[in-house]
Amino acid sequence: MTEKRFPLSKARLEAICAEHPTPFHLYDEAAIRENARGLKKAFAVLGDGFKEFFAVKALPNPFILKILAAEGFGADASSLPEIALALKAGIGGEDIMFSSNDTPQAEFAAALRAGAIVNLDDISHIESLAAAGGIPELVCCRYNPGALKQGNAIIGKPEEAKYGFTRGQLLEGYRGLEAGGAKRFGLHTMVASNELDPEYFIETGRLLFELVAELSEKIGIRFEFVNLGGGIGIPYRPEQTAVPLARVAAGLKSAYDEIIVPAGLSPLKTYIECGRVVTGPYGYLVSRVIHMKDTYRKYVGLDASMANLMRPALYGAYHHITVLGKEEAEPMETYDVTGSLCENNDKFAIGRRLPAVEVGDLVAIHDSGAHGHAMGFNYNGKLRSAEFLLREDGSVVEIRRAETMDDYFSTLDFARLDSFEAGERHGR
Repeated sequence: MTEKRFPLSKARLEAICAEHPTPFHLYDEAAIRENARGLKKAFAVLGDGFKEFFAVKALPNPFILKILAAEGFGADASSLPEIALALKAGIGGEDIMFSSNDTPQAEFAAALRAGAIVNLDDISHIESLAAAGGIPELVCCRYNPGALKQGNAIIGKPEEAKYGFTRGQLLEGYRGLEAGGAKRFGLHTMVASNELDPEYFIETGRLLFELVAELSEKIGIRFEFVNLGGGIGIPYRPEQTAVPLARVAAGLKSAYDEIIVPAGLSPLKTYIECGRVVTGPYGYLVSRVIHMKDTYRKYVGLDASMANLMRPALYGAYHHITVLGKEEAEPMETYDVTGSLCENNDKFAIGRRLPAVEVGDLVAIHDSGAHGHAMGFNYNGKLRSAEFLLREDGSVVEIRRAETMDDYFSTLDFARLDSFEAGERHGR
């Protein structure tokens, strides 16, 4: 079981909302730091070669990245803006892992300028990378194991996924990279998302270790690291339990000692690129009830929508909901908890048992610290919300302001619209 508790009292949250209107995302710095240190401690058994590259896509805010950089984390970036965010947070060089797919050449060039580790997604990208600035000394390739490895509902079956090299392509690809001047090599895979079975990650590590041994023998190159990807899930539901990271680390160490050491391939660094398990449980979407509706079902209407948190609509995902001030009250009613988009799947919960809810109640939607604000959008002209950080000293600071209508219209040229209308009137 996982306890779902919001870190502030209703009175404290109401005081914050008096200055900052809902909806907004709130992140708990102390909890994020404690969790980051716990992750490093769990994987310390893998030695000094272990490193976590935080998946910027999960929570692309430089304040959060700076906190994690201070805890010794790197950054896993997938685009030019994500590289820029990492650099703004003081993360650079080989502390950035650039893992992208269908990559524009300009983004390869930016990654090379930043000194990032480039993780290639396809054999055809070798030529594109060379044209973007040359083959760097250190390069990595992403492996897609196909039917050898089972995926999950979020990322799909590996053999149907768009990501990665086949086994045969890796042999050809690494030979080509070495011929192009690469001297240091990494191997990466990522085949599941939000997975809670610890054995899954141990099996992934074993698969990569065995592949490193095979490729090293067949090609004659030395691998510097393996990157096991991310995908470690979190217990969104109270009845679920967190992945035992120490168990994962111990299993990886055992596989390493069994495969890598006897093959004479040690030391081999072990990297991961988790996002969700680092910040996910320590973010909350705070919203206020603005309507109650009773038709064929009972509805709780919030001032937030799936533009603020789209996981429930996109995946049918569960996010726990706390009604502030009613944490100890018995669930008395069954509601659909909705937003105001013109889409019927704009629902944070369907048939959810909650305490009796009233207009004006504040609710906290849990586990929005990864893939929450990051997946926001502007459909229906909805504006992205602010982000706040609950500091270790108890203060609350704004780390991203809410969008305004001026922001929304900033890419439109209304002056040209006026001249366009004039031209239409004159038959131009």
